[in-house]
Amino acid sequence: MKRKVRKFLRTSAILTVLTVSGIAALYKFVLIAPVTQGHDFDLYLYPNTSAQEIVSMISEADSEARTFGLQCWLKLWKYDLNPKSGCYTVRSMASAKNVAGTINSGRQTPVNLTLRSVRKTGQIARDISRQIMADSAQIASILNDEAILDSLGYTQATVYCMIMPNTYQVYWNVSPRALVERLASEREIFWNSERREKAAAIGLDQLQVTTLASIIEEETAMADELPMVAGLYMNRLHKGMLLQADPTVIFALGERPKRVLKAHLQVDSPYNTYKHAGLPPAPIRFVNSRSIDAVLNYTQHQYIYMCAKEDFSGYHNFAASYSKHMENARRYQRALNQRGITK
Repeated sequence: MKRKVRKFLRTSAILTVLTVSGIAALYKFVLIAPVTQGHDFDLYLYPNTSAQEIVSMISEADSEARTFGLQCWLKLWKYDLNPKSGCYTVRSMASAKNVAGTINSGRQTPVNLTLRSVRKTGQIARDISRQIMADSAQIASILNDEAILDSLGYTQATVYCMIMPNTYQVYWNVSPRALVERLASEREIFWNSERREKAAAIGLDQLQVTTLASIIEEETAMADELPMVAGLYMNRLHKGMLLQADPTVIFALGERPKRVLKAHLQVDSPYNTYKHAGLPPAPIRFVNSRSIDAVLNYTQHQYIYMCAKEDFSGYHNFAASYSKHMENARRYQRALNQRGITK
């Protein structure tokens, strides 16, 4: 009898050891084992993305991924009852528990949102939608909502002041409303006390600086020429001359002709600086910070005329007299004619 008891106890002890060892092995080699050993990659999860879809996405990103442990954790934590949208980075060698915990808790990885300097709200809406979860129609709707713009201190005309091309870190699932509010706050940060003081020193307010910056950005793509062009328009403003900026005419036309002709200069619009003195009422595009700084730090010179160089380099010939300007203009027009550009 005693022998049977001892045998039973030994068997029980062995089974206990095996069970504990099995659990330990399961925990070590499955539940906290690395999901992937290859490389880091991002998962973009929409609302209601299921746990099984997450596993499939990881398997597609890494054919050698070990996902059983991940499935166990997501099921244990009942992920499917409260799925989380967003961008999540799966790190190389990260454990199943770590990956599941990151996704289940909604600890997203911020994404870089890069905004270009463009001419239309529709363009910037499309640029944004390519980089976050919201679609372009949602973003455009916010940018055209007069009540929302008014709450932020802008109008549909001054919306070009509100968003500054730059790179921002945001969450991929940020709402369009929250994003627009964030971008508006970034503009306030940009206009620090130093820039406000410089604007006051040259006799312009923030809207006027941004408006002039939008014109010079249209006039030249050459960053080193921006302060020169800004100085030219400041000279015209100081002399009470018409700005006669072709980009404002193009904005008023609503389309971009290959060549601005005399007939185009007659367009009836407050943005037509061939007809109306001073700056137009608002910017004509979204504006880079470098263009704003070029206005605030414009080059002081005597030039009041400019014409594209006849070599089509993108640079301009500047002139202080009308006669010299006409020489420059004739050279450029001959170059246009030689290329067959007539309208």
